[in-house]
Amino acid sequence: MSEELNTENTLEAKAEVAPVEPIVEKEAEVEAPAEVVAPVSSREEIIARLQEMVSDISLAKRPELESLKQSFYKLQRAAQEEQVAAFVAGGGTAEEFKPETDPLEEQFRKLMNIIKEKKAAAQEALEIVQKENYKKKLELLDQFKALIEKANTEGASYNEFKALLQEWKDIKEVPADKANELWKAYQQYAEQFYDIQKLNNEFREYDFKKNMEAKIAICEEAEKLADEPDIVAAFRKLQKLHQDYRETGPVSKESREEIWNRFKTASTVINKRHQQHFEQLKEKEKENLDQKTVICELLEGIEYDKLTTFQSWNDKTQEVLALQKKWKDIGFAPAKHNQKIFERFRAACDDFFGRKGEFFKQAKTDMTANLEKKTALCEQAEALKDSTDWKETGDKLAELQKQWREIGPVQKKYTNSIWKRFIGACDYFYEQRDKNTSSKKREENANLAAKKEILAKLQAFDASNLSDDDAQAIQQLVDEWNGIGFVPFKVKDKIAAQFKAAMEPFASVVSTRRGRGGAQRGGSRDAGSPLEKLQRQYEQKKSEIQTYENNIGFMNASSKAGNSFVDAINSKIETLKKEAEELLAQIRSLQSEE
Repeated sequence: MSEELNTENTLEAKAEVAPVEPIVEKEAEVEAPAEVVAPVSSREEIIARLQEMVSDISLAKRPELESLKQSFYKLQRAAQEEQVAAFVAGGGTAEEFKPETDPLEEQFRKLMNIIKEKKAAAQEALEIVQKENYKKKLELLDQFKALIEKANTEGASYNEFKALLQEWKDIKEVPADKANELWKAYQQYAEQFYDIQKLNNEFREYDFKKNMEAKIAICEEAEKLADEPDIVAAFRKLQKLHQDYRETGPVSKESREEIWNRFKTASTVINKRHQQHFEQLKEKEKENLDQKTVICELLEGIEYDKLTTFQSWNDKTQEVLALQKKWKDIGFAPAKHNQKIFERFRAACDDFFGRKGEFFKQAKTDMTANLEKKTALCEQAEALKDSTDWKETGDKLAELQKQWREIGPVQKKYTNSIWKRFIGACDYFYEQRDKNTSSKKREENANLAAKKEILAKLQAFDASNLSDDDAQAIQQLVDEWNGIGFVPFKVKDKIAAQFKAAMEPFASVVSTRRGRGGAQRGGSRDAGSPLEKLQRQYEQKKSEIQTYENNIGFMNASSKAGNSFVDAINSKIETLKKEAEELLAQIRSLQSEE
């Protein structure tokens, strides 16, 4: 009879206590994500919260610690970015910025280390307590077993049993991997004792009723958790309810399976939601890993050989900063990959900014050397600006401008001043040369007026009735004509023809001998011959054209002058080209006459 009862009770106990899913094992397989913690607005607030945790280490929960750590460094980065912006606004560069020692960061690290040490000590102490509690509960199980054997033979006091139950409940923490094993044995012994003891029905039913009410309340709490929006919080509350259910005494045989199935059904709903949540979380973390891998590949694939200018580096820096911002917006990768992918990302970023720093450092050295070279060109241009050797000096300045274009940039703060100094010297020379050219045009127009006046005087003589005085006067006019310099090229043939026609009636009495710049453009090609003059003018036009083209090319490449100024220079170049073409045509005409 006793043996049959023990077997029946054992099976009933197993039916009640066997969980649908091993809850403790579930916690070991999947680590719950960080709980939602209250937001913080300053690093000082974070320091204050850590100090509270140091005072009471039980407050130091891992989710909140992780959240505080992320918030602290996010606020620190924001503060440092403001410092960099202020430093750059003051004339410095981001690469030259050196952050000052941050006392808050030192305090933060110190407090985190203290908390880590205290938590480790607390965990170590907890494990010791759990092992001791496990030993105590094993001893209590032996006492339960002895009490049941005593009840089978001579009867046992219910008060003794109650005392053991209370002592069992008072012992809390045990190793997680031993909890189910202990609970099953405890339930088996407790139910055996109730079944063996011949307690009066009223007392037994009263005890079962109280236990049933407690278990119904636990079931109702578990069923409400199905509507809890925070899945992780619901799962953790369920663990507490399972502990409460275990510690609640037995109910009547006919109700045991029903109440357990109700609790088991409610637990299954939460467990499934929890499992689905973490499956989704794992899938999201896998997507995050894929996105972070792509970012690493983009950073590692930067073509550094194409980053040869300040602008290209600055443009690429904006792209890298955008990738860093995107990285921050992406959530965690799977735990086993998270640190590794971050180290890969950090290495790629460090490589980029390291190379950028080297480029700017070398560029700064190069710009200092470029400033020295351009200063030397300024000094050469200033030494030439007062020269009146228009052709040779124009060629030298054109060569200096060519050298200028071949020199790289200088620091921004010197760009305008050094350019204005150089172009100022060049412009001064060109202005003086243009003034000289204008005076020659005035001289040629005056010569034309003088020759027209001579023509008018010649036309007043009567060729059929010339006296000796008339012949002498005409000869004097011819000498004056030959002594007059060049006239504008476009009228030189016309005025020469008019002179020739006016002199035909007097050819027998006067000589139209050639002098410097006479009416006839033949004769030897000495330094003052018309052909040589035209050739010099043509070469001068070519030199001016080259100089203007050099200048406009230089301004397009370096000074970025306004469009109106560039258009004016282009117009000047076109005019000079037309004048050069006219001179070339005149030169060829004279050469054909010879």
